Formats: sequence, C-alpha cells, structure tokens
Amino acid sequence: MPPKNNKGSQKDSGKASAASDSKNTGKGKGKAGKDDKKDDGKSKPATAINARHILCEKHSKKEEAVTKLKEGAKFDDVAREFSEDKARQGGSLGWKTRGSLDAAFEKAAYELEPSTTANPKYVEVKTGHGYHIIMVEGRR
Repeated sequence: MPPKNNKGSQKDSGKASAASDSKNTGKGKGKAGKDDKKDDGKSKPATAINARHILCEKHSKKEEAVTKLKEGAKFDDVAREFSEDKARQGGSLGWKTRGSLDAAFEKAAYELEPSTTANPKYVEVKTGHGYHIIMVEGRR
C-alpha cells in the first residue's frame, strides 16, 4: 500500500502545484498587465479616434482661437467661429482610423487623451492645410 499512497500523493501534488501555478501566473499576469496600463497613465493604442479640430490658414487667427479656449469657451463654439473647415459641425471630423489623416495631424491627435468640448485637452499642429487645434473625444 505505501507505493500507492506515494504515487497518489505525487499525482495529486503535481496536479495541485500545476493548477496553482497556472492560476497564479494566469491571473497574476492578466491583472498586472491591466494595472500597468493604468499606472503608466497612458491610453491603450487606439485604432481609431473621434476627433475635432479648428483649422486656420493664418497663425494670428489660430492664436485668437487658442485665446478663446484658454478663456473657457467651448471647443465646438470656437470651431464654429474660427475654423475654415467643417465649422457647421463644431469642427467634428468623426471617427478616423490610423493612416487616414495627415501624418503630422495624426501623430499629434493619437497622442492626446480624450476630453470634452466643455473642458478640452488640445494640441496645436501645422500641416500643409494650415494651423490646426486638435482635440479627441474618444478612442477605440
């Protein structure tokens, strides 16, 4: 009988340690991966963004728009007043996938955190089209 107990103990302990190892490593890694992203303060890489922008041909006009935003005006209201593109929609470009925008515009936009038109986080960039003030409303 002792040999049966030893074999049984080895099998059971082997299964238990394998099961506990897979549980610990599987869950531990999954949780650590999720927590790491939150701790870094960075958003996961997006494949598409919901963007708004204000496009101005002249630098001085772009600076006026930035001043309005700093004074607390809503992004969409400033876009309607100052933007020379899509002004009727408050500067909304809708959902844009990677590769569908001007390279400089896209790089700046994908680095932004999502925000609201009432309290926008925006970035300024110059492209061949003119001066842009960009904000992102969503990521997916």
